[in-house]
Amino acid sequence: MKPKIYVDGEHGTTGLQILERLNGRQDVEVLSIPHAERHSVDARCALLNAADIAILCLPDAAAKEAAAMVEGGTTRLIDASTAHRTDPNWTFGFKELNPDHAQTLAKATRVSNPGCYPTGAIALLRPLRLAGLLAADAFVTVNAVSGYTGGGKGLIAQMEQADHPDAITTTQYLYGTGLSHKHVPEISRYGMLERKPIFAPSVARYPQGMVVQIPFHLDALAASNRSDVHAALADHYAACPGDHVIVRSLEEADAVTRLEANGFAGRDDMELFVFGNEEQINLVARLDNLGKGASGACVQTLDLMVGAEA
Repeated sequence: MKPKIYVDGEHGTTGLQILERLNGRQDVEVLSIPHAERHSVDARCALLNAADIAILCLPDAAAKEAAAMVEGGTTRLIDASTAHRTDPNWTFGFKELNPDHAQTLAKATRVSNPGCYPTGAIALLRPLRLAGLLAADAFVTVNAVSGYTGGGKGLIAQMEQADHPDAITTTQYLYGTGLSHKHVPEISRYGMLERKPIFAPSVARYPQGMVVQIPFHLDALAASNRSDVHAALADHYAACPGDHVIVRSLEEADAVTRLEANGFAGRDDMELFVFGNEEQINLVARLDNLGKGASGACVQTLDLMVGAEA
């Protein structure tokens, strides 16, 4: 029988994009809740427990409630919220975390999908830590810009509706200026950092796509040159199954004169660059905040769990 899939929160931004990716697939059966019943606890509980795999596209508190509804049952969960990302009882959903992590996800019963910014940051940091090039107590700064769809329907309305009472008319703005963003624990844990990184996010006036930058002086790393850093990234992702993380060559990086933050909009993969010179480097990840940074990653995990991807 086809595995039954239920997206709890299917009418939100992430949920809608997951359903778009599942539309037309013949290997799964998608369960759906009528729009009028989406706030019915009983209706949601019934569907959650009828599903083989449920994807939670909900605020943190609601995601925890949904997880409790299937406690003791057989439903496997993928949580797209922040609620369980550092919970040791949940498997982190970045399938390239380690070369064998895809196999772990395929067998997992509780998976926490990574955040969009952490996907880029962890993708750049973890291979350097595993290769011994970056110390656990290193000073790390993560600078990033995202399209506004990462803020959900509320921010989308503010950006797209000129008559919205809280309309935002600026081109780009910084936020999280108190340096206590909810993504910091996730970046620290899976980036294998003992010292909390400084995380400086911003939002720009375009819908989808993001760039994450982590600059270093080379003498802050146990690397002789930029090639050593590039090799650590390239070797790590060459050992991971699939092709959803692309490490651009140094020649490709040197040919870049400008990198548009929305250049990967609509894609479910991510590209990594090592820019720089003999003294400094800038590690850069470019992805879609709703693709590899959210809905696309959920479906990649789902594919592993239903055996649609090795």
